[in-house]
Amino acid sequence: MLSLAQSLLFRLLSGRISSSFFTISSLLNHLTQTHLDFKPPHVLLYESIVNTHVQLQLLEQSLFYFTEMIEKGLVPSSNSFNGFLACLLRSNSFQKAWRVFKDMRGRVGMDVYSFGIMIKGCCENGDLNRAFEVLAQLEDLGLCPNVVIYATLIDGCCKSGDINRAKKLFNEMGELGLVANQFTYTVLINGFFKKGSKKDGFELWEKMKLDGVSPNIYTYNSIMSEYCNDGKVSDAFQLIDEMLERGLCNVVTCNTLVGGLCREMKVLEAEKLVGRMERAGLSPNIITYNTLLDGFCSVGKLDKAGNLFNEMKSNGLSPSFFTYNVLIEGFSRVGNPAQASSLILEMEERGISPTKTTYTILIDAFIRWDNMEKVFELYHSMQKAGLEADVCTYGVLISGWCRKGNMKEASRLFRSMSEVRLEPNHVIYNVMIYGYCKEGNSYRALRLLKEMGENGMVPNVASYSLTTEVLCKDGKWKEAEIFVNDMIDSGLKPSVSIYNLISKTKFIDK
Repeated sequence: MLSLAQSLLFRLLSGRISSSFFTISSLLNHLTQTHLDFKPPHVLLYESIVNTHVQLQLLEQSLFYFTEMIEKGLVPSSNSFNGFLACLLRSNSFQKAWRVFKDMRGRVGMDVYSFGIMIKGCCENGDLNRAFEVLAQLEDLGLCPNVVIYATLIDGCCKSGDINRAKKLFNEMGELGLVANQFTYTVLINGFFKKGSKKDGFELWEKMKLDGVSPNIYTYNSIMSEYCNDGKVSDAFQLIDEMLERGLCNVVTCNTLVGGLCREMKVLEAEKLVGRMERAGLSPNIITYNTLLDGFCSVGKLDKAGNLFNEMKSNGLSPSFFTYNVLIEGFSRVGNPAQASSLILEMEERGISPTKTTYTILIDAFIRWDNMEKVFELYHSMQKAGLEADVCTYGVLISGWCRKGNMKEASRLFRSMSEVRLEPNHVIYNVMIYGYCKEGNSYRALRLLKEMGENGMVPNVASYSLTTEVLCKDGKWKEAEIFVNDMIDSGLKPSVSIYNLISKTKFIDK
């Protein structure tokens, strides 16, 4: 009778049948009459009603009947409670789920899975403190966490950056005789790499294989990414052969290795790899093309980049703003303003607005082409478009004025950064120091060097060397010696020519 009632409820609540007389209340009244002989009557009936509402994602109603059930002194099974709790969490009602979990402690039958569901909810909401609070409650009841609970907590710790706690949990698992699964190994390996603990990550990778746990595609991609970041492209190629044998390659794998090859300037090898992937049934995506385009532009192969760009469009992939920025920078770098301008027009025709990066690339290009009129035209266009110049844009403009020897304009821009709440970085300071040294202004160069130190930045070797040269030209060899000592204290090594210049200045002074 209960299964029939639940079926009837489901159809009624989902709108498959309708009745102006039949309601849940009338069903409850009818089925709880004493003449009906099924045991235990109320618990199973209420569970059917709650479960039906859960299936239909009717949270408020399911909470109402669940609470009514408890208030009548009925104890729902752990399965019913778990389904209800999981439904609350799936519906992004974490706080409500937490209150229900707390309120129902000791009033419903909870099992390990109940605690596991709540721990997962806490971790997914970034609340590790509550997750470990639930773990402690679980252990207080004499229950033992299972592999899934440990894996969930390890994942939560890795995502929050607490890799030491994640490692401790992993070791605890082993001490309890629990065997880590594919997911546990993968999240911890990835966690180690994200924190820069490469040694631990690779050691765990070896342990995973020794323990007979097969890596999945996410494990392989994590290892592949780390090999490529370290420049170990040959190791990455060995790994991809293994992955292809197991049928575990995807476009992410391909993109990772293509990126690694392009960073090593092995762009033609990257192109061959894409061909190999296509033969294996993998279609390049926008990231694949963008990475290859960037690679070809970096090595000056703009003809190849242009052909690839056309191939990408003919394959039905729409270029992104990143695609255009890469190509605009590539053509700007080789002194082809016509092609760069053509790309901007195409970009706008496709409804893609130039970004801050696009403007910065073009500003840098026109500075190098000595077209300052166009530079400021672009700068004003950028402002009209509602794009505020960032540190990078200021850096490009300041560098342009310094290269042209116009330190008045460079200084004006440098000081105006504070008005828009931007702090010059070490690159901008070094460019300004270079500009002042070039015009022989040792006083201003020294003042900026001091300012850099006060702001926690260390000048580069070129800034120290150029300032020392200017001091020597002014006959200030004593200041130059002090300056060289400061340079050594900063961990930088002065060149032999600097020492020779100071000695020569001393000799002339005598």
